[in-house]
Amino acid sequence: MIRFSYSRPGAVGEAVQAVQADAGAKFIAGGTNLVDLMKYDVERPRRLVDVGALPGLDRIEEADGGLRIGALVTNSALAYDARIEQRYPLLARAILSGASPQLRNAATTGGNLLQRTRCYYFYDTGTPCNKREPGTGCPAINGVNRIHAILGTSEHCIATHPSDMCVALAALEATVEVTGPQGERSIAFADFHRLPGEHPEIDTTLAPDEIITAVRLPPQGFATHHTYLKLRDRQSYAFALVSVAAVLEMEGDTIREARLALGGVAHKPWRDPAAEALLRGGPATRERFAEAAALILQAARGYGDNSFKIELARRAIVRALSQAAAGTPQPVADKRIA
Repeated sequence: MIRFSYSRPGAVGEAVQAVQADAGAKFIAGGTNLVDLMKYDVERPRRLVDVGALPGLDRIEEADGGLRIGALVTNSALAYDARIEQRYPLLARAILSGASPQLRNAATTGGNLLQRTRCYYFYDTGTPCNKREPGTGCPAINGVNRIHAILGTSEHCIATHPSDMCVALAALEATVEVTGPQGERSIAFADFHRLPGEHPEIDTTLAPDEIITAVRLPPQGFATHHTYLKLRDRQSYAFALVSVAAVLEMEGDTIREARLALGGVAHKPWRDPAAEALLRGGPATRERFAEAAALILQAARGYGDNSFKIELARRAIVRALSQAAAGTPQPVADKRIA
């Protein structure tokens, strides 16, 4: 049994102080990931600081033409909020593509961003893992790696980030608001999650004593031309092998703005500015979409079991862009792409 102390602060400042005072402390809200990790003996916090009842963090509010989503807004509340459904349907579809209704009812916005990357070896304490114990090695590279990354990998880790919501937030260029001992700061979503590099044990740029307070969405929601395409082994309750969040701003058959984010292929939601630039100002054709896919995947590397992801990702990118351009987003309940 893992022994730990427990506290429930009444304000954000108190929560930050509680974690700052104890290096073995962890924030917990919905607990849908942290509790699992504790059960597997991967995480062993000395203290749990329950932030699930902090006042004011469970609201969705208008902000500078966009929306400010409190860190404690549940995934279900967010996906079914009328403003999200109408103005940011990409985000609603991505959330509803993930987990199960029960988990979405408990999981929070802030917690979703902090999910640990998925890897068989990370969850198995009987095997080495650089994410769990830095310096012990990455057996996934030459082992069972069907679900693992093909982009942005390092010799130290090839794990993937599991969130669907984060892929949509990356495409929408959200901002993460955090509070720590030094006060408040904002982090661009593209800078929030890290690639593994030499330190795969560090998933984000969030300091250990900082807490997420909100996620801010910009005014542009791409409500007309968007799609979230998720390819997985099962129709529901499965992580993405490859997912694509695509949003376009169209003028006739010409693409005026394009953003793409991929899930299931890297340690973080993956964007390629060069591929997006290639699409801007060009025609919405399968040929142009295939060029963008080739550009995104030119540095992709398979490790054996997961090599199929390269071709799967290429097809998914072309299909997602075709859906977004036509204004026919992928239905949440249907993963077929042909």
